[in-house]
Amino acid sequence: MQPEQVRSRAPGRVNLIGEHTDYNDGFVMPLALPFDTTLSIVRRPDRRVLLHSAGFEDLEFSLDDDPSDVGSWGRYVAGMAHYLEADGLAVSGFEATISTTIPVGASLSSSAALENAAGFGLTVMAGETPDPVKIATLGQRVENEIIGIQSGIMDQLISAVAVEGFAMRIDCRSLESTPVRVADNASVVIMDTMTRRELADSEYDLRRQACERAASTIGVSALRDATIEQVDAMSSGVDKRRATHVVNENARVLQAEQLLNNDDLTEFGRLMNESHYSLQTNYEVSSDALDQMSAIAREHDACFGARMTGGGFAGSAVACIDRSQSENFVSHVKRRWEDEAGTVPDVWIVEPAAGASAVVV
Repeated sequence: MQPEQVRSRAPGRVNLIGEHTDYNDGFVMPLALPFDTTLSIVRRPDRRVLLHSAGFEDLEFSLDDDPSDVGSWGRYVAGMAHYLEADGLAVSGFEATISTTIPVGASLSSSAALENAAGFGLTVMAGETPDPVKIATLGQRVENEIIGIQSGIMDQLISAVAVEGFAMRIDCRSLESTPVRVADNASVVIMDTMTRRELADSEYDLRRQACERAASTIGVSALRDATIEQVDAMSSGVDKRRATHVVNENARVLQAEQLLNNDDLTEFGRLMNESHYSLQTNYEVSSDALDQMSAIAREHDACFGARMTGGGFAGSAVACIDRSQSENFVSHVKRRWEDEAGTVPDVWIVEPAAGASAVVV
């Protein structure tokens, strides 16, 4: 039976470690956030789609339109509907009201949350049970083919498959995910630099192209399969630096999983710091603001480690801290950032949330 009304939700994410490894078939360790995007969907009798979202213009299009021609943020929803229908789902026209608590532009994956919320909602609207991995892969296709950003699978997959209370170690080749517990005495803190990316998409694609060239030079299908000895044997240059980051970052994720399973927060924090330095120097996707925010976090005795998170260039940093000093740590970051940057940052202490879902209403 196909319901007339559905409500769906999908969370944003923060990545603890494993940056720019997903499109290299590597490993990542994100967690889903308590911030999410919700869709209230009502069936229409035709193939028209009407979208409403506070603070944005209303959008209208047909399911028969090319999703690339749909305006603005509507392409994420149109693209998901298009790929679901191409995959055999009976997608009908609909009207949807969209709301979100994910800070847009903070590198917390608001776009993947919108794709997944649409995917889960439209699947339930068609009377089917959502396949989280399939919806995540279709969301990645939206990013790659409709939006034009050659991103990996991490954002969509963690938003779809997350387990409440756990980070997830994801194998971006097999798409298998393993829950990883963060110690009870630790807190994850997100620190928004309040800076936003501009014209960074082309830089993102250049990083991916460099990784593909490096893999070809080494003779592997993806840098996931390369060893650091093979990278060290490459001629000096940009491709070698990019590959150095990816190969070492993959190793850091696997080591981080073992450390967290053993509640070794000191060594886990050291890996977070190493990751940031590699992203800053080898991958060159950090920024002055992200470097500064991470350094401010590390100043505090409660901080085990801190790093930029997400695609880079702007947005947020993430820290793992001693839970007993959370309030003092947040006050320190806000005060120091206001002194240094002249703005008051958003700082959130977050708990790992559940992945996407949809219900009939």
